[in-house]
Amino acid sequence: MKAFVVDHYGEDGLAPADIPTPTPGRKDVLVDIRAASINPLDKMVRNGEFKQLLKYKPPFVLGHDLSGVVTAVGEDVHDFHIGDEIYARPRDSRIGAFAEAIAIDAADIAHKPRSLSFEEAAAVPLVALAAWQALVETADLQPGQKVLVHAGAGGLGSTVIQVAKHLGAFVATTAHTKDLDTVRALGADKVVDYTTQDFTQELSGYDVVLDSLGITSLHKSLAVLAPGGITISVVGPPDPGFAKQLGQPLLAPVMYLMSRKIRAQAKKRGARYSFFFMRADGNLLAHLASLYDQQILRPVLDRTFSFADTPAAMAYVEHGKANGKIVITH
Repeated sequence: MKAFVVDHYGEDGLAPADIPTPTPGRKDVLVDIRAASINPLDKMVRNGEFKQLLKYKPPFVLGHDLSGVVTAVGEDVHDFHIGDEIYARPRDSRIGAFAEAIAIDAADIAHKPRSLSFEEAAAVPLVALAAWQALVETADLQPGQKVLVHAGAGGLGSTVIQVAKHLGAFVATTAHTKDLDTVRALGADKVVDYTTQDFTQELSGYDVVLDSLGITSLHKSLAVLAPGGITISVVGPPDPGFAKQLGQPLLAPVMYLMSRKIRAQAKKRGARYSFFFMRADGNLLAHLASLYDQQILRPVLDRTFSFADTPAAMAYVEHGKANGKIVITH
């Protein structure tokens, strides 16, 4: 089958390849991929930013989000059948959405939201799982609390706004001038135009900040937290809890040192810092599918590329051109 593989780490590391179609194991399903989406995580993995933590061995197929049709099931799989339309974010050890087919652990998939096309469904697994897990599990968000979501027009931010509103929060976000109406339509209560305004001068008393921009934004975000609040970063630095999540406790001291400064600054303000890295969860995807079918959540797509143009789709995201998700179609 045709695929795009990381044959070496680096910006030029993604290349087309012909590889064997995977064989599903006892607990797996084989999926004919109809669409996949690009995430910033794809760039980070391709560049080797997680190579000490996630032990991929080049060449490996890249891609973390997909939708498709089940073409084979393992003998221990009973909840899915040939012909089922599914969507998934495969677990980290088994990524590979930039291909014609993939074998996935059945625990990581869910039936595709009926109301969404394959393109729309491929855009949401990672960001929807991340939004729910960060807000519900990490932040323990309660109705009436205040949430700041940076980059609200992006693939993750646009989903976090919607999930936070569904959970009953007051939501602020930062966005470019051209995207202000878009994020308001998603449900943002307070919008800060980052081209003309400093969010630290506009906001205060927030219970949760979700940052996807980087260390400068992360440190500034501490200023808007209420006592007892939490700032969550999806780009780092990793903290000791991430070592536990990876099942690599020996890395905890290293991650303790890497996050020491931001954790200390948060503690001075009576707040907390947490690094967040989402996990695959088919049961949660099934719940999220119902929210999409009820139109409580909706996908936000920027544009689609053909499968053959996967490298161009990656470049489009890397150059910061995307508002919403970029989807690859077969």
